[in-house]
This record gives sequence, C-alpha cells and structure tokens, in this order.
Amino acid sequence: MFTNSMPRYEILSPEAMATLDRGWRRIVSELGIEFAKPEAVEMFKAAGQRVDGEKVFFDPEFVLEQVAKAPSQFNIQARNHANDVIIGGDNMVFSSVYGPPFFRRGDVRREGSMDDFRDFAKLAQSFKAMDSVGGVVVEPGDAALDSRHLDMLFAAFTLTDKIVMGNVVSEINAKDTLAMGEIVFGGRAAIEETPFCINLINCNSPLRWDDRMLDSLMEYARAGQPVICTPFLLMGAMSPVSIPSALAQQIAEALTGIALAQLVRPGTPVVFGSFLSNIDMQSGSPQFGTPESGIGLLATGQIARHFKLPFRGGGGLNSSQVPDAQSAYESMMTMMPTFLSGTNFVMHTAGWLEGGLVSSIEKYVIDVQILESLQHEFTPIHFDDEALAFGAHEEVGHAGHFLGAMHTMERFRDCFYRPFLSSSDNFERWTRNGSKDTAVRAAEIAEKKIEEYEKPAMDSAMEQELLEYVNRRRTELGD
Repeated sequence: MFTNSMPRYEILSPEAMATLDRGWRRIVSELGIEFAKPEAVEMFKAAGQRVDGEKVFFDPEFVLEQVAKAPSQFNIQARNHANDVIIGGDNMVFSSVYGPPFFRRGDVRREGSMDDFRDFAKLAQSFKAMDSVGGVVVEPGDAALDSRHLDMLFAAFTLTDKIVMGNVVSEINAKDTLAMGEIVFGGRAAIEETPFCINLINCNSPLRWDDRMLDSLMEYARAGQPVICTPFLLMGAMSPVSIPSALAQQIAEALTGIALAQLVRPGTPVVFGSFLSNIDMQSGSPQFGTPESGIGLLATGQIARHFKLPFRGGGGLNSSQVPDAQSAYESMMTMMPTFLSGTNFVMHTAGWLEGGLVSSIEKYVIDVQILESLQHEFTPIHFDDEALAFGAHEEVGHAGHFLGAMHTMERFRDCFYRPFLSSSDNFERWTRNGSKDTAVRAAEIAEKKIEEYEKPAMDSAMEQELLEYVNRRRTELGD
C-alpha cells in the first residue's frame, strides 16, 4: 500500500460540478436505471422509489441518503497481516490486470492457462509494489469452466499472502469465495468484522445492472465485503461521445449500485468505480491510454471525493498488441493521472495488453517498473538544513565536481531511485551484453522472479482444508 500525500489535481470548476449534479439527477429520475433482479427492484420499491418492470426511477435525495451510509475508508485483511491495506483517504492499493482470455510471452500469443495464472500470482507476491494478484488475472482456459474460480482462489490464497479479489461470475462463485475466506480467516464473524476480499461489480452500461452482477453484489454486501460499483463506459459505444455526458452517466450508474449495496446492508464498504475511455471513431475498436481517459480519471477522482467515497480507476491500460513503446506511453498516459487523481484502488496496474484481451508477462514487469518510478516520484521530499548540503559546497568549491565528495560517498547507494529494468549502459557495453531491448530484459526478470519465488508460509491444516473444499465443490459442480 502506498500513501499518496501529494496535492490532488482537480480540473472541475464549481460550475462544472453543478452541471454534472443536474445531469445525473435527471438520468436517475427521468430515465431511470434497470435492475435485472426482481429482489433488487422490490427493495427499491419498498424504500419508496417508483418502479416500472425492471426500471427504477429514483428520488436523487434518496440516492444521496443511501450513499452517505457508506464508509469513506475501510480495511481489508490479508493472510499476512503485514500486507493488510486501507482503501480510501491518501492510500493507493495496486492489483494486477483483470479479465484477459489470452496470454502472451515473447512471440507466443495463446489461450491462458492455470499455470499462467500461478506465474502471475508468483510475480505479484515477489514485487513489493503490488498489493494483490487480483481476480481473473488471465482466464485459465484449460481449467473446467464451472470450477476454475476455485482453482484461482486457491492459488491466490496459497501462492500469495496479500489481499485477494473475489469471483463475481455468479452467486455460486461469490458464495465459494466467502466460504474459502472463512476457512482462511476464521469464520463468518471474522470476515464480517474485517473484510478479506474486494469485488468488481460492473454495470452493463448504459443504465442497466444485470442479474449476475447483482447476485454477486448482494451476496458480498450481505457478508460485509467491499464492492466496486463500476460503470463500463467507452464513449461512442456505451455512453455519448462527450466527456461531461459520460461523467454524468457514470455518476448515475455508480451511485445507484452503491445505493442498492446500502439497502442490502447499511454501511457496506463500497468503492466508486470508473472505467472510462473511448472507441476509435474510424474502426469502432476500444482505445486506451487516450487523453480522454486521462481527463476522465482526473474528473472522477474529484467526483468521488465530492461524495466522500473511495475511488477505483486507472492502471496500465493500452491498446498495443505487443510490449512496445506504444504500450508503455499509453500506460503512462493512464498511470500518471491515476496518481494525480488520488485513486485508491488500482486494477489493471500490471500486465494489460491489446485492449485488455491479453495478459503479458513482459508487460507485467514493465508496468511494475512504471509503478515503482511513480511511487518514488510521488513521495514528498524532506527539506531541512542537512538536505541543503552546504558542507558539500564548501568541500568542492567553485568549478569542481561532487562525484567524490564526502556527501556523495555517504549517500551514493540510495540517494537516487535505481530502476530495475532500465538500461543506461553505453552502446558498446549494451551491444556486448546482447543488444537486449526492454521487452527482452523484462522477460528475463520475470523468469528470474518466478524461478526464485518462495511460497509464503501457510498453516498446513488450513491449506489442506482449502484443498478439500476445492475438491468437494469441484465434484458438486460436476467438474
């Protein structure tokens, strides 16, 4: 977990905020939001909201009353409590890429596997800057569809001792996540007192929450586990092409999902989620790392703070097919505003490639390098008389150099951040060492990390109980 105490970069004027306020209020009250789950609709109806089939028309003041019940920050416990995190405030928590069906290493692009997932878990455990392996880091196509969530959760719990993300594909998967969490953390009361997982609930934008997402939202909310209510907005496809319109829609969708979580269990930890970018208006393909997505991040961070809610957004998003310059500069276009906006939970921090279709080993390492560099850049400088190093000036004098000065000799080992991936060799040395570009060096680092990985200690009886649960449920699910 990183503490970002730098000032926030706020781009919305009071007039802009007032315009957005009018916009989301009109959407929820005049257009309404669809909830494809009768139980959710009935809960809103019982709370005094007007309903028409699956559509709920909201009193905006009711929405704000529900949102106000959510905590502005909350804790999540890890198996190793040294890795516990706080979501909210100045805290930034980083998780891996989420959802790609394909995997890439070197020139090979193929369907993801369970072994690939395990390798990403090992990398997440090995890099201190990463707080979680995340959820579906890569879809393991070689694992049975109905039970692969069990395999991924078992790997996350046993190969890492950091926080985990729950599975949200179905209510059944959510219940399995909770049951496995109870085994690790000592029962239902223990996980309700301090959450152990955080869960991505995506809106089926525009203006519809589908049944599977709602099933998972309600299951996790009943157990007091945090839910990230995230509109999925690609301007030109799932929202209009204007940024103000997309922001107003985002507020309407996120707040109504949060309102439902508070109806299920008042005080449920929630995160105002944002996944906002645009499509290429020539090809219709999604684009990431665009100026518009950066603007959306800066604006949404300010909006989430306005509602006193933790904020999820950003990450190393890009549209490149390979871990090249495009993948890096587009990812930096997203990661810089991720920090400037004070994002609290960052999904897709590392490994995202090809518009989210591919999880890449090399890109994972490149992204961790970007992350570490930004964490260093956003660490405040300590100013005092000693830091002014006046004695070094006295020693070196005019027109001298500081390379051999006592001040330098005492501090050279750690005075500057040293990138683990970058090369600053001269051309001749670089050539002698194989003329390796960034992607090649990243692949070598990944392989070395995986080879040197040490599994974190876990009580053998607990691991056996987890394994027995996975095997029993696999049979019950027909796999």
